[in-house]
Amino acid sequence: MERMSDQPARWTQATVYPDMWADPSDDPRNKEGVSPDGELATLQNFLTDYRITLRMKCEGLDAEQLARRSVPPSTMSLLGLLRHLVEVERDWRNWISDGDPLPKLYGRRDADFDGAVAEQALVDAAYSDLEREQAATDAALAEHPDLGERVGKEKITIRELMVHRIEEYARHCGHADLLRECIDGRVGQ
Repeated sequence: MERMSDQPARWTQATVYPDMWADPSDDPRNKEGVSPDGELATLQNFLTDYRITLRMKCEGLDAEQLARRSVPPSTMSLLGLLRHLVEVERDWRNWISDGDPLPKLYGRRDADFDGAVAEQALVDAAYSDLEREQAATDAALAEHPDLGERVGKEKITIRELMVHRIEEYARHCGHADLLRECIDGRVGQ
C-alpha cells in the first residue's frame, strides 16, 4: 500500500498564483478583449478552452507517464483519455449523420483505454487522430449553425450536441487533473 510520502510533491509552474497551472500571462486560454457574442460563439469558446486544457494537462510527459494508470484498478490514463476523445469525436459525427456509423478506430468498447500503452508511436498517433477528428467534427457541425436544428437519426439538437461536447471535455479535464497530479504532482487550473 502506498503511503502519502510515496506520492509526488505538489507543484506548479505558476509564480503569481501558486495554485494555478500557469501564470495568467502564459495561459493560452486567456484572450484579449471581451467575451464572444452569441450563444454559438460562446459554446465554441468554452469547447476550445477545454480542449486546450486537456492538452496542457498532457504536455511535458513522456509515453510511459501518459500511459500510466494512476488510480488502480481503473484503466484510465491520460493517453487513454486522448484516445477516448478521438472515439467520442467520431461518435458525435455519427449523431449528426443519417447514414451508417463511422467505425471505431481503437477496437471494441474501451479499447481506447486498454490499448493505451507506453509507446511513442501510439502517443503520436493519438494526438494526430484527435486533431483530425476534432477538425472533422467541427467541420460537420459548421454546416449546422442553427442551434435549434435537429439532426441525425435521433433528431438531437445542435445545441444539445454542443453542450454535451463541452460536458465531455470538462469531465475528462477533471480526470486529467487527478491523473496528472498522481504522475508528477503538478496541480492547477
